Amino acid sequence: MLWDAILLALSAIRRNVMRSTLTVLGIIIGVAAVIIMVTLGNGATARVASEISSLGANMLMVMPGQERRGMGGGMREEAKLFEAPDVEALRDEVPGVTAVAPTASKSMQVIFGNTNWSTTVNGIDNSYFKVKTWPLASGREFSDAELSSGGAACILGATVRKQLFGTQDPIGVNVRLQAISCQVVAVLESKGQSGMGMDQDDLVLTPLRTFQRRISGTRYISSLLVGMRPGSISSAVVADVQRLLRQRRKIQPHQEDDFMVRDPQELISTLTGTTQLLTMLLGAVAAVSLLVGGIGIMNIMLVSVTERTREIGVRLAIGAFENDVMTQFLVEAVVLSSLGGAMGLALGLLVSVAGAKALEVPFQPDMRIATIAFIFSAMVGVLFGFVPARKAAQLDPIEALRHE
Repeated sequence: MLWDAILLALSAIRRNVMRSTLTVLGIIIGVAAVIIMVTLGNGATARVASEISSLGANMLMVMPGQERRGMGGGMREEAKLFEAPDVEALRDEVPGVTAVAPTASKSMQVIFGNTNWSTTVNGIDNSYFKVKTWPLASGREFSDAELSSGGAACILGATVRKQLFGTQDPIGVNVRLQAISCQVVAVLESKGQSGMGMDQDDLVLTPLRTFQRRISGTRYISSLLVGMRPGSISSAVVADVQRLLRQRRKIQPHQEDDFMVRDPQELISTLTGTTQLLTMLLGAVAAVSLLVGGIGIMNIMLVSVTERTREIGVRLAIGAFENDVMTQFLVEAVVLSSLGGAMGLALGLLVSVAGAKALEVPFQPDMRIATIAFIFSAMVGVLFGFVPARKAAQLDPIEALRHE
């Protein structure tokens, strides 16, 4: 009986293909919208996590000062910068720390021939490459002599290399950092944009001693990159770093830290949690289209009952039970909404593939959500098809047969 009801439903749908398609348009749009929103949201979440991870795996960022609160927030309050003994103390006294990379930076013009480019010059040591997990595309790291004596050497980021040299090999060529000449000894692998939209490849690296002596004129260090041992509990390492720096900077128990320790993994958790919440909210809004489609199905099924009143009367007159008639129209509503759900599923996946390519995010469909959306579309047929089916089943056979 159920199979016969399905065949009858398909026959009724074929008789009015255009009307049936327009009826389930809301279902198609609703299911497709849910899948598109969730898939692109998942892709955006994965991209954010990947870009933040590109800052460096198992890494903490330590900066002097604290973010201002309230009006005008976002800028860091000035505080004492770090010095070389702070670096040594963190390397030697904090369990779970594998390396500490001191950095100092300044915006400068880098010049080659008649070409110049405004970029950020960072003073570093070779721990920087380990902590940031940033390999060289070509060339070598700084030599011990260059690090200790402040040699005139530099390493270019991929963006700076492209702007100054194009496809030319810059290794061994001298460039000027404003008035300072240095030899290019390496080029970094490209990392692309960070999670905040900044170009990570737009930089020049020099030995820290060179930066301090010839650029900044001070011995201070503006930030520390702390590499953690794989498997370490980041919260424990953060607490140890904070405890040591408070001690070295002579901060009293009742005073706040005058430095910040940032764990990129916490930032990943926060941002991915936010994007997932937004994805679910957008998916819920898109799901409203399913209810709109359900109302359309109910309307068209009521029209169908009116058009087929004589057919219903004949069936009831020759012995069909009310349940048989009700099942026929209910199955028709469910088949109609299920077809809409299947079409919405296919449309949603196709648009998601195109959207993921256009937005340059990973294509990450959530088949669990897709299945739920399809099942919900079928349930919409049951919910909104019940009233027309009940109306058809309760028709009086004699009055139905008199219907013109």
